[in-house]
Amino acid sequence: MSNEKNIPSLEQSREAIDRIDRELVKLFCERMGVSADVAEYKRSVGKAVTDAARERALLCKISELAGPEMEEYARTLYASILSISKAYQHERLNTSSKLEGKISAAVKDTSPFFPARAKVACQGVEGAYSLKAAEKLFACPEVSFYKTFDDVFAAIDRGECRYGVLPIENSTAGSVTQIYDLMSNHRFYIVRALRLKVDHCLLATPDTKIEDIKEIVSHQQALSQCAGYIANMDGVRATAYPNTAKAAEFVKSAGKGYAAIANKDCANIYGLTVLDEDIQDNGNNYTRFICISKTPEIYPGADKTSIVLTVPHKPGSLSRLLTQIDAMNINLTKLESRPMPGHDFEFLFYFDLESPIESPALLRLLGELESSSEKFRYLGTYREML
Repeated sequence: MSNEKNIPSLEQSREAIDRIDRELVKLFCERMGVSADVAEYKRSVGKAVTDAARERALLCKISELAGPEMEEYARTLYASILSISKAYQHERLNTSSKLEGKISAAVKDTSPFFPARAKVACQGVEGAYSLKAAEKLFACPEVSFYKTFDDVFAAIDRGECRYGVLPIENSTAGSVTQIYDLMSNHRFYIVRALRLKVDHCLLATPDTKIEDIKEIVSHQQALSQCAGYIANMDGVRATAYPNTAKAAEFVKSAGKGYAAIANKDCANIYGLTVLDEDIQDNGNNYTRFICISKTPEIYPGADKTSIVLTVPHKPGSLSRLLTQIDAMNINLTKLESRPMPGHDFEFLFYFDLESPIESPALLRLLGELESSSEKFRYLGTYREML
């Protein structure tokens, strides 16, 4: 009973918190004032705003001062304070990074209208979902088909096509990891994105019935999206193919006993019969496509930015980076990690950030991430079509 009597009431605790908060806000404003003085000194001696060694030393000191129980919380708090402080210093100094200049130039040089006609590279053959995406993105695309996703990137590099359209993730089966791996090997920029509703059909030659099927072929993503449907077909093998439309083309020549998972258009293109429609496990099945170019193009309404970077292989590194993004009040819509080729236990992190390209906070954040990351690439700022 004596312990209960010593516990302050909720009202007393809230009054104490209010008093402490008033002191904290006062000290925070005082600290930001000193930070402004630091910015002016850095301007006078030509020193960069970011001082990684100083930040590491400060976070270590904060951890020590907070003690074992509170050090993680204190370090997270001060990582945010440091991020806010650097943003304030950049604002005071009116500084801009090379990346900010590159983005501003792209905005200035890009036409206000997304092109209606263009040469576009797609993987696969007639009937591929990438073609359907290209036809949604462009009113009149001049499409060239390539055998592999790598070939699409290479076509953009060589200037054979101005744009390439590639699938990057599906709402059911997840990311197309091959695209993420290729993204680290090629220089390109995302200029637009599209979410395409995907309805899969089971296609076979006219003389084939469902009970005749022994093998189903399609792209691995399509097979994953229809895994439940396939599992209910006793004794039927599922075989991955480079492309859904290419699978339909194969079934046309393979004949009875084979079926393809593809879109309905492939039935007309390759003389096949639709045995079943909408066979994906999730009716709300969307694939996200990106449209890439060799040079950055930033069109009006662009509000999504993609970047890739590395973080130090140390505990808390990613957490502090996420705190930095949160401190700028920028929405993180996607985070994807992929192993870094040739580096054991090191990863590339892909981020999608949601913020209008006109936002000063976004430009400052990108500049800070570029200067503080060992490896950093800006992948573009664009609008996503629905």
